[in-house]
Amino acid sequence: MNLEAKIPEAPIEQMWETHLDHLRLVGPRNRPHYRVIVVGSGLAGASAAASMASMGYQVDCFCFQDSPRRAHSIAAQGGINAAKDYRNDGDSVYRLFYDTQKGGDYRSREANVWRLAQLSTQIIDQAVAQGVPFAREYGGMLANRSFGGVLVERTFYCRGETGQQLLLGACSALAQQIAAGRVRMYPRTEFLDLVVIDGRARGIVVRDLVTGQISSHAAEAVVLATGGYSNIYYLSTNAKGCNVTATWRAHKRGAAFANPCFNQIHPTCIPASGEHQSKLTLMSESLRNDGRIWVPRNSEDTRAPSEISEKDRYYYLEERYPRFGNLVPRDVASRNAKNVCDDGLGVGPTGHGVYLDFRDAIADHGRDLIDDRYGNLFEMYERITGESPWKTPMRIYPAPHYTMGGLWVDYDLMTTLPGLFAIGEANFSDHGANRLGASSMMQCLADGYFIIPVTIGDYLSRHPYGEIDTNHSAFSDVERDVRDRIDGLISIRGSRSAASIHRELGQVMRDHCGIARNATGLQAALGEIPKLRERFRTELCIPGSGSDLNQSLEEAGRVEDFLDCAELMCRDALLRNESCGCHFREEHATEKGEALRDDVNFAHVTVWEHAGEGVVPEPTKEPLSFDALPLAQRNYKT
Repeated sequence: MNLEAKIPEAPIEQMWETHLDHLRLVGPRNRPHYRVIVVGSGLAGASAAASMASMGYQVDCFCFQDSPRRAHSIAAQGGINAAKDYRNDGDSVYRLFYDTQKGGDYRSREANVWRLAQLSTQIIDQAVAQGVPFAREYGGMLANRSFGGVLVERTFYCRGETGQQLLLGACSALAQQIAAGRVRMYPRTEFLDLVVIDGRARGIVVRDLVTGQISSHAAEAVVLATGGYSNIYYLSTNAKGCNVTATWRAHKRGAAFANPCFNQIHPTCIPASGEHQSKLTLMSESLRNDGRIWVPRNSEDTRAPSEISEKDRYYYLEERYPRFGNLVPRDVASRNAKNVCDDGLGVGPTGHGVYLDFRDAIADHGRDLIDDRYGNLFEMYERITGESPWKTPMRIYPAPHYTMGGLWVDYDLMTTLPGLFAIGEANFSDHGANRLGASSMMQCLADGYFIIPVTIGDYLSRHPYGEIDTNHSAFSDVERDVRDRIDGLISIRGSRSAASIHRELGQVMRDHCGIARNATGLQAALGEIPKLRERFRTELCIPGSGSDLNQSLEEAGRVEDFLDCAELMCRDALLRNESCGCHFREEHATEKGEALRDDVNFAHVTVWEHAGEGVVPEPTKEPLSFDALPLAQRNYKT
């Protein structure tokens, strides 16, 4: 496999401009002749579809929600990073680049990270122009707050609903293009397979989730903006519909998958209350700005938190990481929460929880200011738990949240399969082994508004338009594959739901490929997953048929792909004999329990190509260079 990343030959500060200067362009009169398919309508998909359509391309946009405004981006809470330096506290493009590289434990591609930091300021201008109601200071300036892993305030926010407001802005732009006839929107439609002709992505096969109809759609290029795969753990902060199907089936058609084991466990989520739950709820990381995290020092201390004196409270992040305190990166905060709970200091009914306490912040700043910053988050927490954060500390615990792994892409965001692009969380490119908080929306909008609309033109300009339509035999062949897969699932007629098998898979992954991993556990998982797959193929029960609305069928198809992806995740984690970011191998740690990288053997991206059913794949490596920021051991203590 040839991994040509297309990194421009220029100083890193000039790479993006140099690249833009040498891209081939499609002229305005020719753009309407080219059709582009965008799968997904979250921040990345909606912004990409709207931007390309406004340039003149014809765009078909697909989502499985009943409206593009229901995409999971709506659930993002805390904010979006940008190096505006409105606080005059020393921020800059370099500082954002530095924090992102360090936060990702030096497992990111430098050129992509610098470009992300560079474009961050334009994103805020774009959103403000769309009317996104960012929080403002009394004098009218946009307000900022901090997120984990940084020492400046660069996060722009709309209370606790930043994702919703940014998505409304992107969807307004998308709606304008739909009305203009340049975007055809296909809601309640699920991507089921990719059509490849002569080595190029030329279209997709989809299923109408209401009628069950299978149909094909042709285009000159396909853009996947389908998010991540944290629902592989069953319990995660993702919406129940989030899945790996689009990227995984593209992988099986030839697109390489990069760093699949890099999965982020978010430190501030409401703990599971029992076996009945099907998902977990995220509490914004922004709460760590003012909330202090602690547990009782004595494992036998069962008093109410208000009765526990200051000397009997263990503010473990503040004590262990005095420079960053409660604002350490997510992977560090999550590991430490797990460790104190494993030591018997956890709180709550299950013992899997730590306190996030606003007592001191309320006393210092007053209730009105805290309510202005976090009031809707406090309300959400109280509705779910029945406990008021104004009266008692929140209880939080880490939960699967975001995947840094995804389809491998080059600097143009094209995968190893020509004509197939991946943007946002669907690709691997920007966050290395750990994503900093408030950087996911930044990447989605940088990719959608500013990168893919221009880089896709370089590819399109090299190929004639209109030479392929759905009458080509490849489309009927892929449709037949899709129908055979659906018929095969329905014909099993066992006694178990897909959800029950998914729950078992999630437990295996949480136990062996979660916050901490080791060789013994990963090998055990690689032994368990094939058994689960066999039970899926022999015991699955799907009521109804594939010719109408059938949510059990939808779930079964997604679980089938989760099973395959889980095996690759564990294989990738077993191969990477180091600890970096969220990938914490217990055999590779410092004496004080911190991650211990192996830069000699693992300063690379691990890229996997599908080798066929039942065939163990061999990975390829993309070496990482560190010219702008030399390798260094992460330190959040001093």
